[in-house]
Amino acid sequence: MNARARVALFKSLGALTEALPLSFDTWIASRLARLIGRRTRVARHNLSDNLRRALTGADLSVEADLLDRFTERAFAGYGTYWAEGGKLPALDDATINEKFTIAEGLEHLVAAKERGTGVVVALPHVGSWEWGGAYLARLGMPMTAVAEELEPRELFDWFKHKRQVMGMRIEPLDERAGTALLAVLKAGEVVGLLCDRDIQGNGIEVEFFNERVRMPAGPATLALRTGAALVAAACYVGPGSDHFAVITPPIVAEREGRLRDDVTRVTQAIARELEGLIARAPEQWYVLQARFEIQ
Repeated sequence: MNARARVALFKSLGALTEALPLSFDTWIASRLARLIGRRTRVARHNLSDNLRRALTGADLSVEADLLDRFTERAFAGYGTYWAEGGKLPALDDATINEKFTIAEGLEHLVAAKERGTGVVVALPHVGSWEWGGAYLARLGMPMTAVAEELEPRELFDWFKHKRQVMGMRIEPLDERAGTALLAVLKAGEVVGLLCDRDIQGNGIEVEFFNERVRMPAGPATLALRTGAALVAAACYVGPGSDHFAVITPPIVAEREGRLRDDVTRVTQAIARELEGLIARAPEQWYVLQARFEIQ
């Protein structure tokens, strides 16, 4: 498929998703995702292997039938994630406020906002973080995030615009991202970073579900450099078609020695919090890449 066709396809699917009832979108998407999940061997193996860690930790012994059921639910949830993400730009404030709540930890964001220190939110690929970003914008705490650049550029700009409609600011994941995020934090605002995958391959080695993996240094580095509050959070799907978020108490991010050592220590603390958030709903942890391999 050429670049122009890809852009046209995504725009058409986006328009269709916004026009159809949400219940129909998610019904179709979840079933399609299940079917695709049964036919994509590598993605299914990776997702199942990741879920095995989240379900069992160091033991890794889980009944095959149980693991398969969780994997099926995860693919269905991943389809729902895309359908709901496509619908979000078309939802009004009243609907978002009705269908989303921060069940734990809102006070940590409010306190940081009142201090004017800014907040770094470390996020796993759990549930739908876009719902959380849209909700925060409606509380007067708009979130800035980074995203991988897509090819062609027109496709990335389209995704970026859709998230801006939701109330979020998106910065491309490039050499200028760090400077942009520092400015956001110095202005006392919120930065949200998905950080359970090391996309760029230059992360910090930490222990995660009892194995050594690499995680991005960005959240820890930003908090240490700016004094911003650092929390972890996850946005879960459910109950029913509703959503809720859990925000952890602030993670200690203070300078104690060399910056590299401090970043490693704080990143490890983030990893521990992400473990707990993922373990609350492992079937909503949508990582289809091989996560537990250090390249």
